[in-house]
Amino acid sequence: MRVIGVGDNVVDKYVHKQTMYPGGNALNFSVYAKQLGNEAAYLGVFGNDKAASHIIKTLKSLEIDITHCRQHSGENGYAAVDLVDGDRVFIGGNEGGVQKEHPIILTKDDLEYIQTFEIAHSSIYSDMDSELHKIKETKTLLSYDFSSDYTDEKLRDVCKHVDISLLSCGQLSDEEAINLVKQVHSYGSSLVIGTMGSRGAMVYDGDQLYRQEPHFVKPVDTLGAGDSFFTAFILHYIEGKKNKIYESHGELLRESLRKGAEIAAKTCLVDGAFGYGISF
Repeated sequence: MRVIGVGDNVVDKYVHKQTMYPGGNALNFSVYAKQLGNEAAYLGVFGNDKAASHIIKTLKSLEIDITHCRQHSGENGYAAVDLVDGDRVFIGGNEGGVQKEHPIILTKDDLEYIQTFEIAHSSIYSDMDSELHKIKETKTLLSYDFSSDYTDEKLRDVCKHVDISLLSCGQLSDEEAINLVKQVHSYGSSLVIGTMGSRGAMVYDGDQLYRQEPHFVKPVDTLGAGDSFFTAFILHYIEGKKNKIYESHGELLRESLRKGAEIAAKTCLVDGAFGYGISF
């Protein structure tokens, strides 16, 4: 399968050990997809500092196509992170760095390129919501991660362009999370996934709600668990639907959730989102 992450990249700076790791929601999607055996690309904005150089070097070593990326003078996006009992806590950052000053404007060439992929994935941190309709018009499947920073206005504006929406719902009760994913579906997304940390995840397809318990491990670092969960889920779902592997849509969704939980647990055993740390 050919997949592309379009949007944010950062380095996650672990202040307690002065080590930074490549990351960012859209970039993580590309990396996890590649690790799962798919052909992956990334389209985003880099700075020209040490952080940017490390991300570019890492992506090239992983053989992820970055030929459509932009690079500008300035500081690459970063997030400052601390760890508390293996759980990541964000304590600051530069709000995307050069990406904020030079947001992605998709060209005709970009869109023709994106059209060659089965799915494109972006996020609320990618500063490109005004461009999503262009991706939608290519007919490439579009997924989007709202994290926990959504508002009802944002959901209404974005979901009409997005096929699969992902939301972090750990701060909500089960009832609130269920109501939210159903509401998001009504705004236009055909599949809506809610992740709830140690309470697992759910997916709603407009007909039925499916739940998945987490695969418990003693975490080294939970950073990237949600991103890897979603990547494994959606790629398994697309493959299963395309090849008609399962007898019913419900069985496909349940197996995709299980696959997501399995990969998320493995991610929790790795420092950073997917390793490749260097000192800063």
